[in-house]
Parts: sequence; C-alpha cells; structure tokens
Amino acid sequence: MTIDRLTRKEKRLQRQNKEVISNKLNFELKRVEPLTKNQKTTFQAYNQDKHLMLHGIAGTGKSYVSMYLALNEILNGSERYKKLYIVRSVVPTRDMGFLPGSNRDKTRVYEAPYYAICTELFGRGDAYECLKTKGFVEFISTSFIRGITLNDSIVLVDEMQNGTLHELDSVITRVGSNCRIIFCGDFTQSDFVHDRDRNGLPMFMKIIKNIKSFEFVEFDKQDILRSDLVRDYIIEKDRLNIVS
Repeated sequence: MTIDRLTRKEKRLQRQNKEVISNKLNFELKRVEPLTKNQKTTFQAYNQDKHLMLHGIAGTGKSYVSMYLALNEILNGSERYKKLYIVRSVVPTRDMGFLPGSNRDKTRVYEAPYYAICTELFGRGDAYECLKTKGFVEFISTSFIRGITLNDSIVLVDEMQNGTLHELDSVITRVGSNCRIIFCGDFTQSDFVHDRDRNGLPMFMKIIKNIKSFEFVEFDKQDILRSDLVRDYIIEKDRLNIVS
C-alpha cells in the first residue's frame, strides 16, 4: 500500500510539474520513436538509467535522439533533472578569448545544429531560444567549463571527437550529483590536424569502457537517416576506402 501511495504521489507531482512547465512554454515536444536498431538500443539504455556513449558515422541521428531523450524527461515533469547542458569543443577557435565579441557571439555558430533539432522537435523556429531563456537548456564551450559543477542535469557532450583528452577529462569531472552524461561523436570526422590531439580520444574511450554505468552504441551505415544521398555517399566512400 505504501508503494502504491508513493507511486500515486509521484505521478501527481509529475503532473503538477508538467503543468508548471507547460505554463512556461507555450509549445510541446513531439513524440519520437526509434527508427533503427541502434536508436532502439539507445532508447532502452537510456531508460535503464545508463550513461551513453554514442559513436558512429554522420547522419544517424545521434544528437537528435540524445536531445529528444533529455528534453522529453526534463519537460515531462521529472523531479530528477532540471536542465540540459550541451557541451562542445570549438576546435578552430579553442582559445576563444582572442576573438571579438561576447562569449555568446563566439559560440553561436556552434549552436546552429541545436536550433535545427529543436525546430523539428517542437515545430517552431524559436524553440531553442525559448528553452534557453526559460533555463531548460544551456550551451557551454569546453573553453569555459572549468570551475563549474553540473548538478541535477543531463549533459550532452556533442562532437566529442573534437575534444582533446584534457577537454574530455575536464567535462566528465564537472559532473556533480544527480546527473546523466551522453557523449556523441563520429571518430572519423575529427577536425584535429596533429596526431597528438587525435590520440586523446582512444585513451578516454579506454577509461570509459571500464565503467559499468556506460552503454556503448555504435551507429553504422544501416542507421543513416539524413537522406538517401548521404547514405549512398558514405557507403561508396567506405567501399573505396577513402579517408577524409
């Protein structure tokens, strides 16, 4: 009986939280179902409270699925997580302090994919900005993550192949209490020029693979959903063994 009462109470609190969130946002997240085997594996692992390491080729929906899962939980009245942090390394301008403009100006170009994803998830072009304004989403460059502790949140580390070992180490050690972390990346698309920078990711992966709370999901050509052209191009590129 106690369990039943707690369950009803939790459901009531969730409904109340969802109503509060709905009053803050005048739009709703659309329902997304997994479309491929590896997307289904990702959904299942997330629902098992796993941290996620999603890696594989472009166009497979890694970032899209990750943002959906995170926002669906945050905006559905969950008591667990209050915010989605999107973390990225800005490779061409790693030392962003020398660039003109505010931090917002410097990072805005790297937020473009998330504007597009939120536009599709919510059906309106200003969804991403609204989520940021209301405090449900925050974008952080690895250049400015030192000294921050991320609590009660879901952390999406996107394009992780462009992070050095030092940056990846800095991000994961920022995770505080009641947090979930999701890494996304395509290891064949690194923007690094020097091998010393590229070598950081294999070392980081070696550490993560020994942590039981992580689920590894490798996306392949069968998961490409962006377009038939992208799928055909990547398949032919792979067949010819061409490395970009």
